[in-house]
Amino acid sequence: MHSKSNRNHAIESRKLMGQLHDVGEADGWRCWLCDEPVDPDMSPNDPRGASLDTRISKGRAKKKKQDKGDLPTERLAHKSCNTGKGSNDPVVPWPDHLIVVDPAPIIAAAERLQRKGGREAMARCPTREDADTVAEWLVDRLSRLAPGLKVQTEITSTGGQHLVSLRTN
Repeated sequence: MHSKSNRNHAIESRKLMGQLHDVGEADGWRCWLCDEPVDPDMSPNDPRGASLDTRISKGRAKKKKQDKGDLPTERLAHKSCNTGKGSNDPVVPWPDHLIVVDPAPIIAAAERLQRKGGREAMARCPTREDADTVAEWLVDRLSRLAPGLKVQTEITSTGGQHLVSLRTN
């Protein structure tokens, strides 16, 4: 009986590794949380090794009364990024080099745009140059975070600041 258990574990491990490879290829071997490269050859026990993660926590999915078929697709994450978030919903941080005021939560905004379309105000910037940099970063980041979501940016001058918004195409 013990050897049957080992055999089943080996089969599950191969299936998981195949799934990890497929998800890694689909995500371009980039961590969906920190957007840094993931080395497919690194040990899965290493903090920078590859792991599978879901867009929302299973607990939140259950609260929404979704069945298993509706759970979000899996995404590639570094083991440390995945472990660090635990069972909490993920947060995609705004990079320190961007100068933003009142930044919107990126994942929540992307989810609303995917669900309803329309426009989302993302952040205010003190200069047009800062706003242009933020707009470029947002489009690039969302192209990997939500590959099927096509967005364009709008920059509006308001009260001496520049509002950066995303609009679905």
